[in-house]
Amino acid sequence: MATDDYTGVDLFIGGAWGPAASGSTLPVVNPASGARIGSVAHAQRPDLDRALEAADAGFRTWRRTSAFERYRIMRKAAELLRARADRVAMLMTLEQGKPLAEAKAETLVGAEVIDWFAEEARRTYGTVIPARSEGVYQLVVKEPVGPVAAFTPWNFPINQVVRKLSAALAAGCSMIVKAPEETPASPAELVRAFADAGVPAGVVNLVFGVPAEISGYLIPHPVIRKISFTGSTSVGKQLAALAGQHMKRVTMELGGHAPVIVFDDVDVERVARMMVSSKFRNAGQVCVSPTRFLVQEKVYEDFAERFAAGARGLKVGNGLEPDTQMAALANPRRLSAMEENVEDAGRHGGRIRAGGHRIGSEGNFFEPTVITGVDGEARVMNQEPFGPIAVINPFRNFEDAVREANRLPYGLAAYAFTRSAKTAAAVAAEVETGMISINHLGLALPEVPFGGVKESGYGSEGGAEAIESYLNSKFVSQAGL
Repeated sequence: MATDDYTGVDLFIGGAWGPAASGSTLPVVNPASGARIGSVAHAQRPDLDRALEAADAGFRTWRRTSAFERYRIMRKAAELLRARADRVAMLMTLEQGKPLAEAKAETLVGAEVIDWFAEEARRTYGTVIPARSEGVYQLVVKEPVGPVAAFTPWNFPINQVVRKLSAALAAGCSMIVKAPEETPASPAELVRAFADAGVPAGVVNLVFGVPAEISGYLIPHPVIRKISFTGSTSVGKQLAALAGQHMKRVTMELGGHAPVIVFDDVDVERVARMMVSSKFRNAGQVCVSPTRFLVQEKVYEDFAERFAAGARGLKVGNGLEPDTQMAALANPRRLSAMEENVEDAGRHGGRIRAGGHRIGSEGNFFEPTVITGVDGEARVMNQEPFGPIAVINPFRNFEDAVREANRLPYGLAAYAFTRSAKTAAAVAAEVETGMISINHLGLALPEVPFGGVKESGYGSEGGAEAIESYLNSKFVSQAGL
């Protein structure tokens, strides 16, 4: 597919695709070249009013649709997404930059997420509570919370939408998705799969535009009953506060700064190879990306050199090229942030073991970067770099490692490697995080919880826990007359 196959992306409101009422559009840029490749409709208040009206009507239809019928339609959407995966992946690479293989994997995992929640639609069980009196029935009934507003980022254009949308639809809710205007075509194709599968008009609505304008209008609106947001902690706090003023239910999946604790009893070569692949996936633009590597002193130098060698060996290039292992950053803002982080780390004692520089003058390419010996005051040690930078520092004992792992106010994901069952159990218990993967990469599967603690948010976007935030529990106590 050439870039001229990427054209305009419309809004989807009330079961129909179309432009914004004003005709306004925003540009879409290919991060590998910096060239404009298309446009996306820019929703404004008249479009949002239409979407709210459609979501309200769609909810009244969808909540009365049986769980089995919701399951059937969702499973069909998953199959359509699988069948279209090659095209969707190409669009994602053009607009987001990630390697084509990663884009296709994201699309196929998206289909798995739909399948998982389709099954959960049939398992939103209530309960019967034994009564104190004869002839009294006490029931807890699960009901959909209502129309949902979802706000998603550009780093995983399908993954971030599909978790929210699938959970909402499984529960019987309608949704307005504010998808990223930087990467609009791939989430639009996800919505198209649901529409083509037979989701009734108004149940799924898709808008793009200025984030603050859309969130500021949708969140307080009385039609909206729940908010789901994935993004930075600073923006998440603002949206949660706005939702709180109107007593709206909220799920927040916010920033992280994942520690990786490597104890001295591991196979250093194996762990380094595994973590290079994980760190530089999607050029490090991953909320659970391993970033602060804490390596026990005995194996510190060995690990640092092997990890740096692995980073230097990665093929960086256009995501459409089949041998590319790491592609462009999504936008120029990330490129500037990487340069600033590297410069700041140098002022704080950091030694660059690999990378550290922009690649070329066209597109948003940056070298896979490894820095060692950075002190705790450096920006990269305190703020999520959200890019291809790994920092590696030594630790002496278990207490030192846990202290550093828990030092920051974030708690989304963590990783640890050890051959000791005792150490593994201890690190799982002591590290303050919503998710921890020990001795392998086991996060973000459809069937497992996905969410953080502390300033990394609250609520889950995976597993059986995810659907609960889209359901109200209604207590019914009934006696005969």
